[in-house]
Amino acid sequence: MIYDVRQTTTYVYESAVTRARNVLRLTPAARERQRVTAAILGIDPVPVHRREATDFFNNRLTMVELEEPHERLTVKLSARVSVAPVDAVDKDSTPPWESVRAETYASEDMGPGSPVHFLYPSRRVPLDPEIREYARESFVPGRPVLAGADDLMRRIKRDFTYDPKATTVTTTPSAAFALRRGVCQDFAHIMIGGLRGLGLPAAYVSGYLRTVPRPGTVRLEGADAMHAWIMAWCGAAGWWGLDPTNALVASEDHVTLAIGRDYADVSPIDGVVLASGQQRLSVAVDVIPVAS
Repeated sequence: MIYDVRQTTTYVYESAVTRARNVLRLTPAARERQRVTAAILGIDPVPVHRREATDFFNNRLTMVELEEPHERLTVKLSARVSVAPVDAVDKDSTPPWESVRAETYASEDMGPGSPVHFLYPSRRVPLDPEIREYARESFVPGRPVLAGADDLMRRIKRDFTYDPKATTVTTTPSAAFALRRGVCQDFAHIMIGGLRGLGLPAAYVSGYLRTVPRPGTVRLEGADAMHAWIMAWCGAAGWWGLDPTNALVASEDHVTLAIGRDYADVSPIDGVVLASGQQRLSVAVDVIPVAS
């Protein structure tokens, strides 16, 4: 599937920003099953310095410096991305989850795709015992790892309510778990925490969902905005994208923007601004299929 992706991110500041340095993670990169044929990032006001780079997890970064006083920052992404569907797999043919755990702990691979980077607590995902015990219900002894992860994903979809007013970007997984409410970021963090609590690697993925649903299908939660899901390491079966907000295996409807240990690694915009007062953020997203 080929998509045109359009995102406009706008910050409005209560007082003028006199100087800013920002890191933007708003340009998609080539991944397994994903190809980027064009990507343009427009920034207003125009930075005095701009540099492109790639981080450890192959996310594309844009580092900018702004010296012109401004009360509004607008970043516009225009990209064309093709995404191939995942191959079908028998979840029950994947390795037992205990063997995946043992294999990961024994791994000496420190490359960017190694599961060891996604096994331990991270800045936004501590290991909560209550979340671990919730996840454990999906992983009875000997259960195939992907079958267990798929079951956990579906239980989160069943047991939690999608509610954009219930949480904020700083809400902890423990707080969202107690509320049983939240948004895609919360559900992804909860699922990651549950898997890691059992010794199973899980990564955080930011990206987009197609805006126009397929004929005869319902509109997915998280369309028209940035979305988040997880990737679970399944040993010999590799990495699998799982979307607990919609109880879906991530496939050609999911466009990947960035991958990290949690939201802190993939925050779309961070940095330092010299200003006082509050700021207001708005994001508009369109992911339009142009060819299959």
